Amino acid sequence: MSDNKATRLLRLVDELTEAAKRLWLEVRREKILREVGYRVRGGACRFRDRNLVILDREMAPVEQVEILAEALRGRDIEGVYLSPAARRLVETTSVPN
Repeated sequence: MSDNKATRLLRLVDELTEAAKRLWLEVRREKILREVGYRVRGGACRFRDRNLVILDREMAPVEQVEILAEALRGRDIEGVYLSPAARRLVETTSVPN
């Protein structure tokens, strides 16, 4: 992956994380333990009175973007500023290559 693409993906992760926080989603980066034969994936969940998005901190940025976009999809994002690229990701199901 080129440095330019990696930098762009990291910026998208940061932007989507900030958007999630503005929508009252707590984004947590955790080390998710794995066992042989299990594919672990983070995502959005509700725990007690908190809305969370769990990201595996060892996950590739492209996967983090996918999980964050998925967590924001279906929420009212009209009042939240997102760059055109981030808004496209949230409104569609594909992640940039």
